Amino acid sequence: MMKLKPSLTLDAASIIMDSALTYARAENMLPMTVVILDAGGKMIASKSEDGSGIMRFNIARGKAWGALGMGISSRLIRDRLSARPTFVTSLAAVADGQFVPVPGGVLVLQSGETVIGAVGVSGDTSEKDEYCAITGILGTNFLSEPSAPDEKWR
Repeated sequence: MMKLKPSLTLDAASIIMDSALTYARAENMLPMTVVILDAGGKMIASKSEDGSGIMRFNIARGKAWGALGMGISSRLIRDRLSARPTFVTSLAAVADGQFVPVPGGVLVLQSGETVIGAVGVSGDTSEKDEYCAITGILGTNFLSEPSAPDEKWR
């Protein structure tokens, strides 16, 4: 029997997820949900804090899924497509509703530009969600895209 060798392991996903949630608690953010997908869009792990709304899982997954699907962060998707609402609607239809084009969907990179997964976070403002995702990724030996959070919310 052959074994698959994942680039983004459950152990690494757990570190990312727990780091993101630890940061959210340290900053007294609203309850968060974190979803981590591999490069093929398969869910590796997810956690929802007590009090996180029931739609937060789908929002976090949609942020991560959209980032993987477009090959760019969900912040960049928002920025590039803000003047193209018809295209955004088309992408949401193609993705069967699993497309949330606001900050909080961050790509996980290994050795430069190789995408090995994505993190989606939802619970507070989109900018705070993104900050938690990036912080979680940078707590590992992986890189993130975007490489730094938008500091405007601080």
